[in-house]
Amino acid sequence: MSMIEATNIVKTYTKGSVSTPVLCGANLSVAEGEYVAIMGASGSGKSTLLNILGCLDKPTGGQLELGGIDVLALDDDGLATLRNRRIGFVFQQFILLERTTALDNVRLPLMYADEYPPDATQRAQDSLASVALADRASHMAGELSGGEQQRVALARALISNPDVILADEPTGNLDSESTAGILEIFRRLHDDGGTIVLVTHDRMVAAHAQRVVELRDGQTVPAEGDAA
Repeated sequence: MSMIEATNIVKTYTKGSVSTPVLCGANLSVAEGEYVAIMGASGSGKSTLLNILGCLDKPTGGQLELGGIDVLALDDDGLATLRNRRIGFVFQQFILLERTTALDNVRLPLMYADEYPPDATQRAQDSLASVALADRASHMAGELSGGEQQRVALARALISNPDVILADEPTGNLDSESTAGILEIFRRLHDDGGTIVLVTHDRMVAAHAQRVVELRDGQTVPAEGDAA
């Protein structure tokens, strides 16, 4: 089953009379349970494509389906619901509330659900446990190391049991030990059937994925040496 079908995605930014094309007919198909890395030169549009896949930005043209849903046919409320229920985001910047506990940071997405679940605290505790941070639940986010903060961000992304995890340079601010820890969590998620799309500039990080694609001239192509 296909989880993501992005077809002929075009994105052009316009400011005044100046138009800047970023994506020029990019295509990406991701199967359910697949682990895909996206690479490309700086400014190639990797983050732009990921933001479009995650319904954070709208393309100028093309088609996008997520789990069979025509994303571009949704209104803003529909997009917000889709993001909250079906997509988990992990960014290079951890985007945590530093003076809020790890537990409350993880629980935050549930506060935007249609109905706050009665088991929200337990779900947040379980999510922290899944990234080996159960013992840090009551610590303020600002008290945690960079690697721990990224694991909190990952636990937050997982709390709604999303259909797909979208990760934008998730190891970009981490040392080698913390990077290895995050990649091990991604490996376990994938082994459990999770769908992951990861943007990275690091070929060693990309090598952990099943398949690597590159963005060149605004289009996706198989990475060099990748037969997929």
